[in-house]
Amino acid sequence: MPPINTNTGTDAERLTAACILSVAGGFLDIYTYLYRGGVFANAVTGNMVLFGFHLANLEWAMSAKYLLAIMFYAAGVFTAEFVRRRAQGSRLVSWHQHVILLEILCLTAVVFIPYGKPDLAVNAIISFVCALQVQTFRRVHGLPFASTMCTGNLRSGTEALFHNLFARDRGELRKAMHYYLVIGCFVAGAVSGAVLLHNFGLFAFLLAPAGLCAVFLLIVPRRGRAVWRRSRRKFMRGAGN
Repeated sequence: MPPINTNTGTDAERLTAACILSVAGGFLDIYTYLYRGGVFANAVTGNMVLFGFHLANLEWAMSAKYLLAIMFYAAGVFTAEFVRRRAQGSRLVSWHQHVILLEILCLTAVVFIPYGKPDLAVNAIISFVCALQVQTFRRVHGLPFASTMCTGNLRSGTEALFHNLFARDRGELRKAMHYYLVIGCFVAGAVSGAVLLHNFGLFAFLLAPAGLCAVFLLIVPRRGRAVWRRSRRKFMRGAGN
């Protein structure tokens, strides 16, 4: 079996797409923490700590909540790799777009799940979605980044800023600005999520899949864009007649 190309491709590395994904990442994190039982669904480190804490106190139900989020995160990574293997040859719709569609379906379903006891299932779904996203979108303009967590971005951005200050390398400054912009978008997603969900309720969550729809359109492959343009021209000519 031929090796799988691990490059994300220029379409999937757009800064605009990375910013929208980061806003969505911050939005999802504040949503699960404030409204779905205090779980950080975007990354597993905090959940592992809380799982260990509740396990040490023999709080089986609480520890199971965090363990489920961890397991679904792992399942998301596995699924993203499966989609890449099966859909990588598609030229009209990239494998990144296949993953985005799966994310949109999962997040849209969350809107119709009420608060309360089903929170366990919601956190598992969002952990799955975040793993899909972070496994699929790993680079912005060739730079490694993560859209659902900020620790690595902060480290890389600060390292680049240091090299700019002491080596006078403008390329390193551009790197730092990329990372800090992504971090700012993540924080903006958390802030807007807290405000919008508080003021407009559960259905404000639809903004998350809506943002992913925008990313889907932003990363259409070049061949796909050409096909869509030809189809649109044919439709306009037909409508004109």
